[in-house]
Amino acid sequence: MEVTVKKIDGANAEISAVIAADEIDAKIEKIAKQLAKTANVQGFRKGKVPVAVIKKMYGEKLVQDAESEALREAMDKGLAELEVQTTDLIGEPAIVKFDKKESGDIETTIKIAIRPEIELGDYKNVIDEFEKPTVSDEELDEKLKEIAEENAELKELPKNRVAKEGHVVNIDFEGFLDGEAFEGGKAEGFDLKLGSGQFIPGFEEQLVGMKKDEEKTIKVTFPEDYGSEKLAGKETEFKVKVNAIKDKGEAKIDDELAKKLLPGQEDATLQTLKEQLKTQMENEKLAKLYNEGKKAELLEKLVESIDFDLPEFVVEQEIDLAVNNAARDMKEEEIKELQENPEKLKEFREQFREEAKKSVKATFIIDALAKAEGVNVSEQEVMQTIYMEALQTGQDPQKVYEHYQKAGYIPAIQMAMVEDKVLTSILNSKMKEA
Repeated sequence: MEVTVKKIDGANAEISAVIAADEIDAKIEKIAKQLAKTANVQGFRKGKVPVAVIKKMYGEKLVQDAESEALREAMDKGLAELEVQTTDLIGEPAIVKFDKKESGDIETTIKIAIRPEIELGDYKNVIDEFEKPTVSDEELDEKLKEIAEENAELKELPKNRVAKEGHVVNIDFEGFLDGEAFEGGKAEGFDLKLGSGQFIPGFEEQLVGMKKDEEKTIKVTFPEDYGSEKLAGKETEFKVKVNAIKDKGEAKIDDELAKKLLPGQEDATLQTLKEQLKTQMENEKLAKLYNEGKKAELLEKLVESIDFDLPEFVVEQEIDLAVNNAARDMKEEEIKELQENPEKLKEFREQFREEAKKSVKATFIIDALAKAEGVNVSEQEVMQTIYMEALQTGQDPQKVYEHYQKAGYIPAIQMAMVEDKVLTSILNSKMKEA
């Protein structure tokens, strides 16, 4: 077997081989003899089946197995010559040429992708130092006032007061379509904050100016995209009675508010609340700074400053993904044109190449940085994150997790969490107190 190798760059190589017909024949003979020892063939005792019978029964399969074994040997010899370990390979080797001559000789070329060696250099200094976001006394006081107003007790207003935006009205109502009450259009003792937009457009506005015990029939038109086809775009009437009008009482900012908002801390004071609220606001500002700018800026600079070769097939996979995403928004005739015109398809794919290379490069950089920073994310952490997000959106955590598992999303979520941890770790090291 004649094997030659070609190192294209640090992440791609080709192994070419010429496999003689007699090598394939020798392997067929060897495999047939091995099979003859174990095969159960009617009319022969086990282990006594003639090789000629085995060849006749399994002819094509023996050839395939012999060729596969020869290809593996070619691959092993090529890797040894390239000084590449199998653990350094990415993805499956691609057989780009398999030419079987009339003589039985085989000429083959195998393309392999190698995990690139990445020199991270002084990666922490690709981004400048920045000051930690601060919260001013004015911002803290404004937030405290807002929280106090939200938690102020509702008090019923005197009977002669009229409802206005911001008030909470307690109402009974019943809806009618073409004179008949419709399902889901009735309630009693319902608290509705005017101006909240909780009801369909036009409903709340017509309650402004009403008084306690007043009754009124109002007309509203349901939106065209309303969930119920029976009501969508239809004009309806609602009979409404106002039972009470409520407004927030005085918003007190004191120790009692602190105890209410910090139920687990019996000795909570206004000062305690201020300190904890300030920390929370600072963390929110920092998260916003990171998520809306700093992380993207850092990753972009890392991609620009760290140079290495990329495995071609991984880039092509990323382009495939971009093309498929773009195809979802294309017309059927546009897709057909690309399918029938290879040159046009090639040109179409090329427009995604640069972004695909950046994306692949970023993935390898994050992986290398995770090792350098000692960052890892366990499956347990992924599960906890998914569970928390599901609970916050009112979904069944177990069902959400199982759905993600079946869809194969877990590795992508895990990688995203690793990326977040890595970038946060680097940014934290560049942050200084204001």
